[in-house]
Amino acid sequence: MGESFGLYQMGNDQAIMPYITQANVACGFHASDPNHMKSTVNLAKQYDVKVGAHFSLPDLPGFGRREMKIDREEMANIITYQIGALNAFLELATVKLNHLKPHGALYGMAAKEEQTAHAIADVAEHFNVPVFGLAGTLHEEIYTQRGIEFQSEFFADLEYDNQGNLIITRTHDAVVPDETAKRCVRAVKDGLVRSIEGSDIAVQAQTICVHSDTPNAVDVAKAVKQALQQAFR
Repeated sequence: MGESFGLYQMGNDQAIMPYITQANVACGFHASDPNHMKSTVNLAKQYDVKVGAHFSLPDLPGFGRREMKIDREEMANIITYQIGALNAFLELATVKLNHLKPHGALYGMAAKEEQTAHAIADVAEHFNVPVFGLAGTLHEEIYTQRGIEFQSEFFADLEYDNQGNLIITRTHDAVVPDETAKRCVRAVKDGLVRSIEGSDIAVQAQTICVHSDTPNAVDVAKAVKQALQQAFR
């Protein structure tokens, strides 16, 4: 959320916010700016949506979806800087920081590179909030080893391969809302998802992500929320 920049608009936060419980708010390095960070925090407060810091590699032109080589200390400083910016707006709105979530390529790097996962953990220890990540990867292994609360994330609008790896794309295509909602319910209830190769693989889903730049994100978020409410009422 909050991924617009200046006059450039990305997603429809106003329409999506009523259908979510937690928002991953961009912190300026892949998207957003001070004005959009503040307005997104205020919008989340209006709908009683919890706010997490969605920090990124310093890659504004690539929307944070290109890998970069950065050492552990510098990475931790980059992350701290972004969380600090968002946290200032949260304090102004008297809203607490709820969680941390790396964005795009940084998310993928932390799933497979120890120094990147440790850099995130270095920062998470200070802010003392849960970190969202992919179960069965270094996210879960390193965060939990270091005593950081880990929340396993399932992606409504992205594919998985046979090894359970998330297929991170530069742009997101529209998905069928009803089919996506059924997929999410199955992930939560049965811990399974059909891979892009056609096999059932194990997943964990404590929280579900819908990307705001998926073309029909509003319809997807609405369908997923309704399906989960019906399945677990």
